[in-house]
Amino acid sequence: MAYDLKSESDVKEYLNNLGIEYRFGCYSEKKPEVCHLLADFLEAIKKDFEKAAKVYRNNCDKYNFAKSCLKYGAYCLTGKAAKKSDYKSAYDYFEKGCNLNEPFSCFNQAVLLVTKNDSLGVKQDVVKGATLLEKSYAAENGMACYYLSSLYIAGAKNGSAIGETKEKDNHDIPRNMEKAFNYVLKGCKLGNMYSCANVSQMYAKGDEVEKNEEMSKKYKSIVLETQNEITKQSETLKFGLGLD
Repeated sequence: MAYDLKSESDVKEYLNNLGIEYRFGCYSEKKPEVCHLLADFLEAIKKDFEKAAKVYRNNCDKYNFAKSCLKYGAYCLTGKAAKKSDYKSAYDYFEKGCNLNEPFSCFNQAVLLVTKNDSLGVKQDVVKGATLLEKSYAAENGMACYYLSSLYIAGAKNGSAIGETKEKDNHDIPRNMEKAFNYVLKGCKLGNMYSCANVSQMYAKGDEVEKNEEMSKKYKSIVLETQNEITKQSETLKFGLGLD
């Protein structure tokens, strides 16, 4: 049947039939990829976050569908549907998704490990977090590059927030500006503007690379151009973030 997507009644019928199709594929044919689509449908179209959360969770628990583990972990982290954040459950689902080779799940698990969340049920482990960031970095996740660079810019130590450690501290991850530069350069190439900002600052200060005002301006211009675009979405990028 052909639908006229300019017709409100046709759109409603199309969406209704799509929901029926997804429910059949999930509950009758037991296809995990369709169950994930059903949860996406419930989330994006029906705005029924409680039902979406249940489908994501079941699809992760029962069928080991990695993307559903990632989504349910995000629900736990933000308190979406449950109205309350649960960092421990979020970590567990991100960990499962990561073990099922979902790189964004590895990234989220890593972020929980490298930040100070002990009071929220996740024990800080910057070394394990860095290992997981490497796994996400291997899948070309630009934010993983940025976080890795942040760990190496100042060094990292359990019990401290990123950037809090001092030169005299015994770091669990030693300061290494060469690694930091390589990570931010890769992150910038992958389109991560925080990384581009740090590349610019490193060239401006001569951190690990020869001081180069022209290169600093080049990467700063990339950041400023992107800032103009994302300003429309009410977002702001702090120039030089991670090098304060």
